[in-house]
Amino acid sequence: MNNTLKFAASVAALAAASTFGGEITGKIKLNGEAPPAKEITPIKGDKFCGALHTKPVMTRTYVVGADKGLANVAVYIKAGLPAGKTYSAPATKPVIDQVGCVYEPLVTVAMVGQTVDIKNSDAFMHNVNCQSKVNKGFNFAQTTQGQVNPKVFEKSETAIKLICNVHPWMAGYLHVFDHPFFAVSDKDGNFAIKGDLPDGKYTVEANHIKAGTVSGDIEVKGGKATLNLELAVK
Repeated sequence: MNNTLKFAASVAALAAASTFGGEITGKIKLNGEAPPAKEITPIKGDKFCGALHTKPVMTRTYVVGADKGLANVAVYIKAGLPAGKTYSAPATKPVIDQVGCVYEPLVTVAMVGQTVDIKNSDAFMHNVNCQSKVNKGFNFAQTTQGQVNPKVFEKSETAIKLICNVHPWMAGYLHVFDHPFFAVSDKDGNFAIKGDLPDGKYTVEANHIKAGTVSGDIEVKGGKATLNLELAVK
């Protein structure tokens, strides 16, 4: 291939990338002073759970990092995707683990049709009670350390709560979407939504387990967009 053809191919590749490959980045901040975390004192009183911790285990309702960044926020495209377009579920399997008598991670995101592995890393029994309102709920025991139960969710639903009736302080949250454009904010509130996202205008929503939701409109140009959002303490 001569230099002219190579240059033309490079330009075409860049154009295709800017048209079909997109990235929305930003930061979720907390507006207001978060209530201080509290120790989950029943953990210490449980013979098995207490033995797994040398330090107090604290609540994670508001996890605030650098520059008021808010962690554990599900961020996703709410509107603007091409009408009628469907997306295939990825082969990757998010893991919701029960370790040290807490759910890790606190917030998980997945696609409709994607397998979510629910695991018990503790050497004693937990049960997983899924309190979904749109998808079919379930409740099963995990009696063996390392036990994994795969689950697939068939419908979009936000803030599905998972609890353990054996250890009532345990709770985790799952958000399920019918597209792949979502993320969870990190310890400092930063997020990145990546994928084959065409240039265009979108509404992005942020969903926190206590502070609720907030949304903003952005335009992806040249495959890039930045959006910062604030959630108020509730």
